[in-house]
Amino acid sequence: MYPFIRLAWQFFKHRKDPKLPPTGTHESRHFCLPQDIDLWWELNNGRTLTMYDMGRLPLAMRVGLIKTLRQNKWALTMAGCSVRYRRRIRMFEAFTMKSRAVGWDDKFVYLEQSIWKKSGECAGHILYRSAVTDRSGIVAPTRVMEALGMDTASNPLPDWVKAWIEADAHRPWPPMSTT
Repeated sequence: MYPFIRLAWQFFKHRKDPKLPPTGTHESRHFCLPQDIDLWWELNNGRTLTMYDMGRLPLAMRVGLIKTLRQNKWALTMAGCSVRYRRRIRMFEAFTMKSRAVGWDDKFVYLEQSIWKKSGECAGHILYRSAVTDRSGIVAPTRVMEALGMDTASNPLPDWVKAWIEADAHRPWPPMSTT
């Protein structure tokens, strides 16, 4: 089941944090609980993706995006991701998550998030392609930034993000069917 209570806790915990610019970094603390583990008593890879929501959605709140989504009857969706798992997070282990937007293009906002152990080691990193949508489809990020009252120009996307965008553009869609 989706961890709605944990998400509500993150919203409550960060409700008075200072506002962030679109590319500001949100830091949050979390724990790996029994419902998050796999057979090896560590944070399950699928649950890790859900845990990233616990950092990304409060980031959206601090930027002012959640309020803007409600006002415009827009929605937020994920359109792709690339994940690296590097260190195990064990049951009851505390970790810090860092979440930020790295920039945007004509359709998507690119977000990066990382999980950090107390030792200072990075346990995982993810790059997301996200989009704001309305009934007609994707809302251009420049329109979203205008609605937020912010500069519509993006920071230049890092080379590693551009390389991922390029590689993903060559990926077949729909994927090959095995039948």
